Order: sequence, then C-alpha cells, then structure tokens
Amino acid sequence: MDVADRITLSGLRVFGYHGVYDDEKRDGQDFVVDLRLDLDTRPAAASDDVADTVHYGELATSVAAVVAGDPVDLLETLAQRIADVALADDRVARVEVTVHKPQAPIALQFDDVSVTITRSRAAA
Repeated sequence: MDVADRITLSGLRVFGYHGVYDDEKRDGQDFVVDLRLDLDTRPAAASDDVADTVHYGELATSVAAVVAGDPVDLLETLAQRIADVALADDRVARVEVTVHKPQAPIALQFDDVSVTITRSRAAA
C-alpha cells in the first residue's frame, strides 16, 4: 500500500521525569512531542466517521501518559515508547516521533535539544 496521507500532532507539552541525572528524575521538566503518522485516510474520508481514522485526541492522551509515566534515562527510549503507542493502531503504517527537551541540563545557552526517530509497521 502506498501511503501518502498524514496526521500531524505538534507541540504536545507534557511534564515528565526523564534524564540521566538524579535531579532530572526528582524535579522533572517539560518535554515537547511532535508526531507524524502516515496512514490511509480514505476510509475516514468516505465514511466521515472518526472511528475510521486515528483519533488524535485519544492519541495525545496516550502519548501524554507515556511522557508523564515511568522515567527513562534517554530521549531515544522515550521516543521509542511513544512510537510503540502510535504503531499499536494497525492503521498507522509509519510514525515519526520527535521528543524535545528544552530545559536539558546543558551548561551553554541553547534553544532546544531533540531526538527524532522513524518507525514503520514493517519494522515494528
């Protein structure tokens, strides 16, 4: 199946307790998640029924639960957990996840640090 359709959720801000350092796990900080889902939206377009597509409100709630949930050391691990949530919906062929950590413990002035991963159904 050639999938050309996309659902994008950008800037989902969730407080979490992830990081390598003890104070990050103790004090927490904001994480920002961007998702890009590749899927076939034709069934939803034909039916005009949210049940025939990925409900982005429900997806946002599920992703927020991952970010607010069990702490991990690495953004790579957090991004993989989020990708797994998105790919749990069989309609999603591929997902791109970016996790931003704008308050990362970097001793220099910076705007953002992020990790982006792409996972597909074939690799899931």
